[in-house]
Amino acid sequence: MPVEITKEARQQAIVSIERYFQENMEERIGNIAAGALLGFFLEEVGPTIYNQAVADVQERLQQRIAEVDIEVHEDEFGYWQKRPARSKRT
Repeated sequence: MPVEITKEARQQAIVSIERYFQENMEERIGNIAAGALLGFFLEEVGPTIYNQAVADVQERLQQRIAEVDIEVHEDEFGYWQKRPARSKRT
């Protein structure tokens, strides 16, 4: 499954890449090159990040499922335990 981002997120990422190059590298990067670099990272590294996120969600869901019995458990055959004992009639 290819990793895709919205048009707005892509634009913000390109601006961020351009700023990173401006502040941290000895040369600037243009808009087209920043977009190409973003595309490379989305295709090359994106699946690794995506797969890890899916694994994290699966683990969390499994933890929640394991807790369901605690959260929704009801004691069985509790009717007589909740009622006060009555004296027997003779």
